[in-house]
Amino acid sequence: MRKKLLAAFAITVATTLSAAGCGGSASGSGGNSIKVVYWQHLDQNDHKQQTFLTTMKRSFEKAHPGKKIDIIPVTASENDYYTKIQLMMRSPSTAPDLVYEDTALINSDIASGYLKPIDAYVAKWADWDSFADAAKGAVSSPADGKTYGVPDDTDTRGIWYNQNLLKKAGIATPWQPKTWQDILDVARTIKKKLPGVTPMNLYTGQAGGEQSTMQGFEMLLYGTGAAGDSLYDAKTKKWIVGSQGFKDALTFVHDVYSENLGLSKSTALGPNAGTEVGTKLLPENKLAINIDGSWMANNWLTTGPRPWPGWSRTMASAAMPTQHGQAPGQVSMSGGWAWSIPAKAKNPDLAWQFTKAIKDKANSTNWNIIESTTAVRTDVAADPKYLDATPTNKFFTGLVKYTHFRPALPKYPQVSNAITKAMESVTTGQSSVSDAAKTYDQDLATAVGSDSTAKGTR
Repeated sequence: MRKKLLAAFAITVATTLSAAGCGGSASGSGGNSIKVVYWQHLDQNDHKQQTFLTTMKRSFEKAHPGKKIDIIPVTASENDYYTKIQLMMRSPSTAPDLVYEDTALINSDIASGYLKPIDAYVAKWADWDSFADAAKGAVSSPADGKTYGVPDDTDTRGIWYNQNLLKKAGIATPWQPKTWQDILDVARTIKKKLPGVTPMNLYTGQAGGEQSTMQGFEMLLYGTGAAGDSLYDAKTKKWIVGSQGFKDALTFVHDVYSENLGLSKSTALGPNAGTEVGTKLLPENKLAINIDGSWMANNWLTTGPRPWPGWSRTMASAAMPTQHGQAPGQVSMSGGWAWSIPAKAKNPDLAWQFTKAIKDKANSTNWNIIESTTAVRTDVAADPKYLDATPTNKFFTGLVKYTHFRPALPKYPQVSNAITKAMESVTTGQSSVSDAAKTYDQDLATAVGSDSTAKGTR
């Protein structure tokens, strides 16, 4: 069965390359051409990255006569995108020359031998000194210390809320919850006073992939007593099982969905929940509270999939509180994407030239503004053009001091999948919190090895 599935994926990859005019063969790149692969969201109204990369392609080809850049979108859910690019990178016949990588997956791909270290390139690139150290760490291997990508952007996460709906429900604004209980209390008030409005969104379930894990569960888990050690203890190098914090976070998920405070289960557990929230429910004033990323506003800009001229007068933002309001009081998570050169790329030198072009200061600034993402270059982060581009840029940039990063380890994708499985089972009501937590512990031990786990104390 696995061979059949892999064959099916291989056909899909080949079809994607062929449709893009690249043929999926060795002749598709090398010499004077490269193939550049990126993730195209399932939301077909969102073409910001395609537009940006197409502009960069034209500019680069004009400046480098005879060179050709093939821009290849891979339209898929986030998890399927990960699978497809890994299949592409396995073979010299389908490997792109430059690939868009989620930094959560980069160490898994490094361990699999899919990516090429680029230390020799960045050592000769003066711009590399302008990238924040934390961002550089996200594209470096803890195993060999080498660099495997150029950071594209980063982000923080917090709470977006419709201040008109909260006022209508009698909630004072600006609103800043101090504890998890504050969030649930306001959601319950909205449910009671505003029929037809979904009180809150907390991403959940396996179809959502990393969206569920990071925007949903980890925003809770890292706000518990163990904070940065709640999922993985970097000092002991052990993954945590059996912690009260994990059960408390699952209990929050259970409360949201058992009390019908969140999205309908069919929407919440589907692959398009993010699109539904960003382009329909929030702009149509049908969702009051949304725990989500700093990039949400890019849905509503004139360049976004759902332009909403009045969004900044309607939407406001608040920090996610820690569980009981314990120090430091607020919590956030950060991730990001990067550009990497596959180990089997046919033209890595030209791929590096194109990478330098799209990540210089001017083009990085433009991309961060277009996508409403947080800058990874320190010179861009201090640029008034970037800071003033979106009303929420300063707020979400200010959450960096409360933020946590996911464990940059090859096993993380399997751990993330185990978390979404536990979330889904309590969302549907198929498992109690206790049983879901036990299953997670078993899944975690299977994924990382029982000798790499330790019982949490908080």
